[in-house]
Amino acid sequence: MNPNTQTSLTFLSRKVPMKAATGVAAGRAGFLAGLAVAALLAFALASSARAMPGPASPRADGSTAVARARVVADVLMSSYEPDKAWFPSSWWNSAVALQTVGDYMQRTGDRRYLGQLDNTFEKDKGAFPPGVLSGDPLLGNFTSRAIDDSEWWALTWLQAYDLTGNRKYLDMAVTIANFVYGYWDTSTCGGGVWWNAERTYKNAVTNGLWIRLTAELHNRLQGDREWLERSRTAWAWFQSSGMINAQGLVNDGLTDACTNNGQTVWSYNQGLAIGAGLELWRATRDPSILATVRHLADAAIGADGLVADGILTERCDALDQTCDDNGKQFKGIFMRYWTDLADTTHDRRYADFLDRQAESIWNVDRDAAGRLGTRWAGATSDAHPNVFDWRTQASALSALIGDVPTPMPQESLAATLSPAQPVVMPAASGPSAIPMALKTSATGYLPLHVLAVIDAPVGWDVSPRATQLRLRPHGTALPVDGSMPLTLRVPSLATDGHHKVTADVMAAGLRFNAEADVLVAHAIDFDTGTTDENPWLWDPDGSQSNGVQNRFADGNAHFTYRFPFPSDTTTAQVTLTIDAEYVVQASADGQHWTTVLQEDQRVTDGSNKADQAIDLTPYLGAGSDGSKPVYLKVSDAFPDDGWGGRVYHVRADIIE
Repeated sequence: MNPNTQTSLTFLSRKVPMKAATGVAAGRAGFLAGLAVAALLAFALASSARAMPGPASPRADGSTAVARARVVADVLMSSYEPDKAWFPSSWWNSAVALQTVGDYMQRTGDRRYLGQLDNTFEKDKGAFPPGVLSGDPLLGNFTSRAIDDSEWWALTWLQAYDLTGNRKYLDMAVTIANFVYGYWDTSTCGGGVWWNAERTYKNAVTNGLWIRLTAELHNRLQGDREWLERSRTAWAWFQSSGMINAQGLVNDGLTDACTNNGQTVWSYNQGLAIGAGLELWRATRDPSILATVRHLADAAIGADGLVADGILTERCDALDQTCDDNGKQFKGIFMRYWTDLADTTHDRRYADFLDRQAESIWNVDRDAAGRLGTRWAGATSDAHPNVFDWRTQASALSALIGDVPTPMPQESLAATLSPAQPVVMPAASGPSAIPMALKTSATGYLPLHVLAVIDAPVGWDVSPRATQLRLRPHGTALPVDGSMPLTLRVPSLATDGHHKVTADVMAAGLRFNAEADVLVAHAIDFDTGTTDENPWLWDPDGSQSNGVQNRFADGNAHFTYRFPFPSDTTTAQVTLTIDAEYVVQASADGQHWTTVLQEDQRVTDGSNKADQAIDLTPYLGAGSDGSKPVYLKVSDAFPDDGWGGRVYHVRADIIE
């Protein structure tokens, strides 16, 4: 038996204990159950001995990387709003998130999200007044006064063109690029594209985007000379502009005197400079361009660069700071172009750096629900907690995409437990039964006989502990799914805190681990905008948190908490620390709502911040797990002015 098989044997033996039964009937039932479990274990061990690859196997690593990226991409796309055809409350960030999804599809072969790309293209290409999709008016064809925003959308549509070959996406990118070219200006600083329509600033992001965009257009338009010349000119100007400092790092932009302004070296500016040079090098094969790219890359990971203990770190990742909604996505942009660098140069140093980011994100910056945070080293603090939202998800996904090898492994197996973050408030009368599901997905061309082994904390019970499922994948474009129902029983004396339930899923040498983070709580008391809030947040909808212990819902957005009170609860109340223009509604089933609290004045300065107590007794419901859940929704009393309900703290009490 090889070492990997031995490890598998020990692991599986620990996770499926054999229980003795008493009495003849119980003994027969226990004996048959034991045979069933033993058969599954025999299958698992046979599969492991036959096909389990060693830890250095590229196939195993690649298949796992594909599965990880798929799980994370699915979580990201769960935040996509099909009606407005974007990700909530952010215009340029939505472009980058969609481009990242395009990267995922291109890298893995998974084509499930092409419809969402086209949905955005068709619904959002028109003109919109300010406040609908952007704080700025949108001028049509994804253009606005924010020139860099326009460029992000152009790159997104070039990615869509690469995926589909549909000329309409390429034509849109050309239209946007022509708009941007109107802001190339040699009369100030000798060249460069202005950051905004008011022509107040020339900076790294706008010009890095411009070089990449023009080079990508050239590389896709047969016989082009014009876009190539514009890209060459922009690259030469950028190199001589002074924005690249003596250490080879890219500062944010230029002063009014056309000198380096010394502002923060953001990772996305460094990454865009690398990506711009790579695409222009592909167009020209000029070795001096590739040499400059390598210099920029080596500076980024050098002693004075953007790395702390080997992990890409934004300045705002410090434990005494919080990245704003823009900064949350910077590192992902860097990794998008770093992946291009590793693929283009085949330099092991660059590939190793990419692998390290992906491993750190997956191992220490991921919660049980597959959400990825802003600090890739996983650090957090009470005052500035690690933030998890769709922006941080899109950013970290870029590193996981880059970790998928090319050519991509055709076979992959992924799994998730649902709900991934259940909350249990045990009743005193006996165990609480929590319905769960193990969801699997696979790609490949051969049927997979999947074995799943479930592990729960000592003293808890999960059934079945081992189960099988057959998946019949048919390629990579559409992963096939399967689901297996589970029942978790949590004893009444379970200790408060977080407890892990794990599922080890394997088939024909493929293996994946899923987990659920079960919160046992006899009381409800949490700050919003923190990780303590996550298990209670049933539906975040389009709400936002700026990472300083609050959550707010503007316009038509809302957020909903679910409190699964124990089955023996007869009276309960909740106290919200809340301000701004709020509407609070309660429900017993999450569908039929009653308004229980509302601000009838337009309050935009937080002056009405107070603790508000709400009697929840009339809304105690009947949950499938035997609990008496109450749903509490917070929304905006005046959707037209953008100052919706903001909650800072939640405390719920069981009166009796």
